[in-house]
Amino acid sequence: MTAAGNVDPQVGGPRGGGVGTPPLKVDPITLGVIWGGLQSITVEVGTTVHRTAYSQQAREGQDFSVCLFDPEGRMVAQGPYSPGHMGAMSFAAKNAIAAFPGDQLRPGDVVLFNSPFLGSGHFPDFFMIQPTFDQHGKDGRLIGFVANILHHTDVGGMRPGSQAVEGVSDYFQEGLHVPPVRPWKGGEEQEGILAIILANTRMPESMLGDLRAQRNSLRVGELRLMELAQRHGYGTVRAAMTEIMARTETKVRDAIRAIPDGVYPFEDFMDDYGPGTDPMRLFVTVTVRDDEILIDFEGTGSQTESGMNSYINYTRSYCFAAVKCLTDPYGPQNDGAFRPVRIEAPEGSFLNPRAPAGGGPRAVFCYRLFDAVIGALAPALPDRVTAAGAHFANPTFGGFDPRRNRHTVVYELVLSGTAARPDRDGCEAMSMAFNASNIPVESQEANQPVLIERFELIRDSAGAGRYRGGTGIRRDMRLLLHGGKLTNNTERHRFSPWGLFGGQPGQPGVTLINPGTPTERRVHSKASDTFEYGDVVSFQQSGAGGFGPPTERDPHLVLRDVIEDYVSLESALIDYGVVIDPATMTVDETATLAVRAAMPRPDPPPLVTRRGPLW
Repeated sequence: MTAAGNVDPQVGGPRGGGVGTPPLKVDPITLGVIWGGLQSITVEVGTTVHRTAYSQQAREGQDFSVCLFDPEGRMVAQGPYSPGHMGAMSFAAKNAIAAFPGDQLRPGDVVLFNSPFLGSGHFPDFFMIQPTFDQHGKDGRLIGFVANILHHTDVGGMRPGSQAVEGVSDYFQEGLHVPPVRPWKGGEEQEGILAIILANTRMPESMLGDLRAQRNSLRVGELRLMELAQRHGYGTVRAAMTEIMARTETKVRDAIRAIPDGVYPFEDFMDDYGPGTDPMRLFVTVTVRDDEILIDFEGTGSQTESGMNSYINYTRSYCFAAVKCLTDPYGPQNDGAFRPVRIEAPEGSFLNPRAPAGGGPRAVFCYRLFDAVIGALAPALPDRVTAAGAHFANPTFGGFDPRRNRHTVVYELVLSGTAARPDRDGCEAMSMAFNASNIPVESQEANQPVLIERFELIRDSAGAGRYRGGTGIRRDMRLLLHGGKLTNNTERHRFSPWGLFGGQPGQPGVTLINPGTPTERRVHSKASDTFEYGDVVSFQQSGAGGFGPPTERDPHLVLRDVIEDYVSLESALIDYGVVIDPATMTVDETATLAVRAAMPRPDPPPLVTRRGPLW
């Protein structure tokens, strides 16, 4: 443990508190009722954040998470929100509790921090946790903790939105760093702490509203957890928490046991870490042995002198998410699911950097980590994995808004296609690895100085296959800001999302300013750029990878895709070998058989099909 209270959840927690494992046994019906109650609490806490937050990313993008923890800081339940905080929340909870050990925390106290190395991931994510005590029991016993984490629009730093890649040499350039503090004590707001935070953001009104939304949602969770303990008894609730985690662990271990033992390596490359930089090697080895999994990133590139680094807690989160999808996707999400999985990355790599490495735009890594673990396990679980998902864009814009006569920061989220699966196509305009949403056009235009001029699917962007990937998304935004600054934050401009088992890669993405005009120019995927009032920025995202040989796709599904404008007539012929009569829009069955017979068909098809400058 460091002076800051940095505790690794993979080597044990910081607080026993004399609680121990309750000996009480809980009958199955009561156990089910309590589990339903815990899940209901997380949803109510999340709904409170969702409906009372000020910012677009919280209200519309749902870029937040909520969790419940037992008195030892073990996750008991997580709400159906972003898995990006899955491993990070447990890590953060233990460190928050360690910062105020013993009986320092009282009813109504809230611990807050945004330290990347303590579990927040990057400065815009503010983690809050509040203890819940059994007011009706003996001596106000600790029932557990309610926690949430929310991405704030801006926390200062060198660029609006606090997520720059280029020009960052350490995280001191990325914004305000808040160590574990108590902005609420006994339910009372500590104005001095909040004043310091609000003085270091370009969006103080939004930040204050979001901070209070976080805190108020914790109060809701506190009340509901107290009611649960009152209804069923403190000992019963504590015993149920322990039993739920134990059952989850058993179920996950059983699922891992069904995976063939083996060592499964996978290599991929991220585009780069800014204009003029080299690709970043991402190498993972997944070892399955009996009922445990080791995910090891030995061989991954060194940390970068930029914002493109992922602190280990965030790296763990998307590894846990991938393992959960492949083992127990519908089961409870709690500490028990983590116990059979160990995740390691060399210290000093870009997936486990040494502080004070930058890490503001670390969201770029989430898809790539998720895809890498899925790709590694593809030989072991061919009927359960997916190809690579289309990447998303998470840019921010800053400038002066003449309509409201103030400076502002605009947060955007452009989610594209999900990957093809063993038995069906990918989906369009959805998140592949986390539960966020595209921000509605109406909401952006009503609340920000922007006009959304195009929001559409990109024809022929999806990877062809027996099942095709989801298409790329194009979103064109006219920005009505003076002195505009754009911080781009996306991937897959150089290395396309790969296909599996003969499926083809998706098309790469591109960002353009004023597309189709004499002043059109390309913006690097991680550039810090400028724009003029009225400029249009076009985010054209990559398409997701396909699954299985395209020549095995049902010709009538190809025809449907052509009619619905997912696929062109040319692509139907070249990629799928399907001949469609443009006059009647029908499949020429005889010609299709002849074309497909003449197309090269590797046997067996390649496990992974890539497209990129190094392949």
